[in-house]
Amino acid sequence: MSDFWILLTGSLVASCCGILGAFLVLRKMAMIGDAISHSVMPGIVIAFLISGSRDSLVMMLAAMACGLLAVFLIQLFQQSGIQSDASIGVVFTAMFATGVLLVSLYARQVHLDQDAILYGEIAYVHWNTWSLNGVSMGPIAVWLLGITLTVILVVIGLFYKQFKLCAFDPALAAACGIPVALFHYLLMGLVSMATVSSFESVGAILVVGLLVIPAATAYLLTERLSVMIAMSAGVGIVSTFIGYGVATVLDASIAGCIVSAAGVLFILALLFSPSHGVIWKKWRLRRLAQ
Repeated sequence: MSDFWILLTGSLVASCCGILGAFLVLRKMAMIGDAISHSVMPGIVIAFLISGSRDSLVMMLAAMACGLLAVFLIQLFQQSGIQSDASIGVVFTAMFATGVLLVSLYARQVHLDQDAILYGEIAYVHWNTWSLNGVSMGPIAVWLLGITLTVILVVIGLFYKQFKLCAFDPALAAACGIPVALFHYLLMGLVSMATVSSFESVGAILVVGLLVIPAATAYLLTERLSVMIAMSAGVGIVSTFIGYGVATVLDASIAGCIVSAAGVLFILALLFSPSHGVIWKKWRLRRLAQ
């Protein structure tokens, strides 16, 4: 039964990150996901210190607030003339370091250590369950990720055209009267929510891989946004099953194997994609030369 919960949790994480990652890759904001995934750490620690619980709504709200604060600071620095990559580097390293410092000072004696936040504990996800009227309802992480995925699907479904236009042509979206800044922060809020929900299973660092790699793989395989979103989530889910199988055989990190499997699928797409594949392009050039 533990295998089922691990695979379900990994698939939910991959779906949440894959859907949002498609928009981040299209908007050339992949490193923003990296910044958010690290910047939410102070919010998690502060919320834990206030509430005394790791499973509180306060923790998610505080972490999302820190994620949005990071995005706001990055935008502010960019508007002040600092380069985009430098702005991202300054914000996420400073906020992440603050979170690590808070953990080492105030949360060292509890199960909120740096390793748990960085690498996650998907192998133990089936142990952290909750009950309703004495009936076990399953792992908390599964419910949290399920709610997060539902929110993502509802928001993207309701405002798909707006998100699509903002991703491809923000200037045209603004000319059409679409509040580009609002949808930017709405997307960042969803990324923050997905990141916080995924901490329990894959940790902060590996969330970045699931936000970027499946989406980048899908980008190489299709030219349509709707297909790219579906493919991105699909690549993440396939990576979860492959990675878990490899981790079981090698007795290695499950989360690490999942992201490594995603990396292998990306390399295959980079080599053999009909539109962007390196080998495919060389093969077509040879045929044209004959």
